[in-house]
Amino acid sequence: MKLFIKIVLLLLTVNTFYAQNVETKSVKGKVVCESVDLDGIYIINLSSDTSTATEKEGYFTINVSVGDTLLFSALQIKGKKIVISEMDFNSELFLVKLEPMINKLDELVIKQYKNINAVSLGIISPNTKHYTPAERKLKTASGVDIAGNTDGSSGASAGLDPLFNWMSGRTSLLKKELEVEQKETLLKKLESQYGLDYFIQKLKIPEDYVKGFWYYVVEDTKFSVALNAKNRTLATFILTELAVKYIDLLKVEDK
Repeated sequence: MKLFIKIVLLLLTVNTFYAQNVETKSVKGKVVCESVDLDGIYIINLSSDTSTATEKEGYFTINVSVGDTLLFSALQIKGKKIVISEMDFNSELFLVKLEPMINKLDELVIKQYKNINAVSLGIISPNTKHYTPAERKLKTASGVDIAGNTDGSSGASAGLDPLFNWMSGRTSLLKKELEVEQKETLLKKLESQYGLDYFIQKLKIPEDYVKGFWYYVVEDTKFSVALNAKNRTLATFILTELAVKYIDLLKVEDK
């Protein structure tokens, strides 16, 4: 029994002596992490129950001893524990590399519901006319609905804006802008429905003149009506006739 008490007292003495000789000091460090904010990362000394937080650019200061365990924690990083080594303790600035917290999303599936739209939901009337930007400008300036109002009236406005716009020439400019917009829409339809190879290989239009031919055909009223009506058979027939005329024009220019 006496021997046991002596051993316990010896161990307590050794621990007390060791604790008194363990050096503690304030060390400076810096956390390093890509693509995250380094300000406000918590650092807890689990051995001494002291804590601090990083400042701007990830710098921090904390009291440690060799062998202490530091815990780094924040929402934007993965938690990490490190044990202070002699090198860390004696360095002027010890670096701690952290990993960013990346939240992986589950696979996203997009379903297209073709039958659900503003008309089916009752938000707008099925008879509502949809205007392009140029059509809206012209309608506002002239006071006249391009295709007539849905109530059957002529669409004439009682305001004075249409009169002022007519006198200033703005209505005429907007009509030209609308024509340009409509031709640009036709050009996009023409290219998407037929493709460049069709004009070169089928219609025998020289490649350098294909775009010129596009501008040539959109000026043809019959072709424009057929293309807008999605009558591909009629549009292709007219396109073939126009191609013959266009090639003849090119031959005349070459003479």
